[in-house]
Amino acid sequence: MAFNVAILGASGYTGAELIRLILGHPGLHIAALTGDRKAGQPIAEVFPFLGGFGLPDLCRIEDLNVSGIDLAFCALPHGTTQAVVAALPRDLRIVDLSADFRLRDPADYARWYGKPHAAPALQAEAVYGLTEFYRAEIAAARLVAGTGCNAAAGQFAILPPLAAGIIDPDDILIDLKAGVSGAGRSLRENLLHAELSEGTQAYGAGGTHRHLGEFDQEFTRTAGRPVAIRFTPHLLPMNRGILASCYLAGEARAVHAALGARYAAEPFIRVLPFGALPSTRDVRGTNFAHIGVLEDRRPGRTLVVSVIDNLTKGSSGQALPNANLMLGLPETTGLMAPAVFP
Repeated sequence: MAFNVAILGASGYTGAELIRLILGHPGLHIAALTGDRKAGQPIAEVFPFLGGFGLPDLCRIEDLNVSGIDLAFCALPHGTTQAVVAALPRDLRIVDLSADFRLRDPADYARWYGKPHAAPALQAEAVYGLTEFYRAEIAAARLVAGTGCNAAAGQFAILPPLAAGIIDPDDILIDLKAGVSGAGRSLRENLLHAELSEGTQAYGAGGTHRHLGEFDQEFTRTAGRPVAIRFTPHLLPMNRGILASCYLAGEARAVHAALGARYAAEPFIRVLPFGALPSTRDVRGTNFAHIGVLEDRRPGRTLVVSVIDNLTKGSSGQALPNANLMLGLPETTGLMAPAVFP
């Protein structure tokens, strides 16, 4: 018997990625899809590659019938999910892919997103959705808040050596490269092909990127004291992928050993042999993260490189193991396909 799920915001990139993944999941059935601007349209009119699978037509959220729905994925724009989730039945399990419930302190949310949180009681209930680090809490949760894609890539590389106390918390730099799909599907001038191709640019620089709120929250929690890293993301003219180059003050062999020990039993995280570095093409379309460690030419300095697919492991793919845990299904169900290559 399959669980019935709804995808709210199915007309965006993360919604489409959820549909693609769930169509190969034996334990989930897509019972409803919402997309307010595309309401009434078959999903194949929005995404032709999803035609022929018997999917329901898109509807407006207010017309959604949640009777018989076991879990809802919210793939809605940031800032809109709070009111939507607050209006859903209390017995409905929810995995939210937006930023609305990631930061535990409502004051932190107001700082990074520029407005007060509209559902602080729900904020207190939400479990942070970094599966490998909150597995037990996620399994027992009603509301799970998916991480930011950049935040996930950086945390996979840094949390184990930080927890082991073998790197300097005051000397962490993340230089990150991200594909354009991470910016969403809405039309923006700087994302037009002629504006984006054949170049790259920094964004959210100088400590302004909102994922810093997640880094501050999770690194401070892990270290047991305030941690404020340096972080600059860059937009690359590729559709998918994140590559995070993390510069750490710590002994490289010890960092590699800490990562290997922490992730030895993790099905979706692969630590490469010492000195080998990963590529985004090796995780394209998958829920895997690959991590490489290299010794810097300066003693006591380490480079850790982490790669994920921003739409899969960084968002929709991360949402699916969380849903599996919440529904009592094996965590890896529907997610073990290798990367698309070439």
